[in-house]
Amino acid sequence: MKQTLLLLTLLLALPLMGQSERQTIRSGELWPDNNGTHINAHGGGILKYGDTFYWYGEHKSDHTSNALVGVTCYASTDLLNWRYCGVALSVSDERGSDIERGCVLERPKVIFNPLTKKFCMWFHLELKGRGYNAARYGVAVSDRPEGPFRFLYSQRANAGTWPVEFGEKELATVDTLNAANFKEQWTPAWLKAVGEGLFVKRDFGTGQMSRDMTLYVDDDGKAYHIFSSEENLTLHIAELTGDYLHHTGRYTRVAPAGHNEAPAIFKHEGTYWMITSGCTGWAPNEARMFSAPSIWGPWTQHPNPCRGPKADLTFGGQSTFILTTDNGRRTTDNGQQTTDGGQRSVNNPQYIFMADIWRPQHPSDARYIWLPIEFEGGKPVVRWRDEWKPFSVKNT
Repeated sequence: MKQTLLLLTLLLALPLMGQSERQTIRSGELWPDNNGTHINAHGGGILKYGDTFYWYGEHKSDHTSNALVGVTCYASTDLLNWRYCGVALSVSDERGSDIERGCVLERPKVIFNPLTKKFCMWFHLELKGRGYNAARYGVAVSDRPEGPFRFLYSQRANAGTWPVEFGEKELATVDTLNAANFKEQWTPAWLKAVGEGLFVKRDFGTGQMSRDMTLYVDDDGKAYHIFSSEENLTLHIAELTGDYLHHTGRYTRVAPAGHNEAPAIFKHEGTYWMITSGCTGWAPNEARMFSAPSIWGPWTQHPNPCRGPKADLTFGGQSTFILTTDNGRRTTDNGQQTTDGGQRSVNNPQYIFMADIWRPQHPSDARYIWLPIEFEGGKPVVRWRDEWKPFSVKNT
């Protein structure tokens, strides 16, 4: 009987053998979840709720980047070992649905609203069968961090409103712009017209294009949607309503005609920092960096913050999110997060740069780059490390 019990115990333990807890972050390697499966949460972001981190991202299939499943969710208390929570937002099998299976659903981000007690998800959405012409954002909501999220709507951004910096002079300039006069693209005259609002005027009535995106919650609780617009030539920062489910109509433009996407933002000692990438499809390129004294600008561009092997290609990846966390101490009250820009300041914060190594021929095998952000001369630096340990586990 003892031998039988011993054998049974060993058989039950077999699935757990070889799945030892991860002790460090090793960028670019396979990152198994609690089931031993590579984490499938690409173009994602992280929300901290209570003592738990929730990682949301695109579920990638083996042979297509179109959305066949939806947005997945993983949970962790140490940022190293992740438990699969399932599909947080499922695509729809309803023909004609905005999120019909086979659409393009990218870069999901989730923030918690302390007033409504709702978890609010925003994402870049392209309608099925229309390539990248729709250029919409989508919004979903849930009562629980792991979901299920209920899809609310999708649309373009800020129809019928001008950017906050457009005064009488700028509006007079926009009024004279005529797309018919700029048929040849990438000329100095065309770039100047884009910077002055050529595409803003074109899309004024139907709404501004919204593609690669992130969300940011400032210290005062106000939230912002940051996205690539104007044919990916200009970034927009749009203020959200108090329930985090709509735009207020107030927005600003960043780096007009600069051709930026993949925005990731954080704030350090009163200065807003944003890391972006150029627009080269699935291929990596050199990261860009901007700073501003206010979310509304003015935004100043700085050199590439990356240091180390393949720094000129962002280590082979593309930015998706910057996680702000503390030194392992709980800093939330009633679920208010401190990791997505934060509604409360954190003591001794650590900033983690998150990026994706895309593999378009085998999308589900895309890898992750997570690296700590340091400061040199008052400016952020992202230095390559083969492996490292975040604050959340240094004292455990």
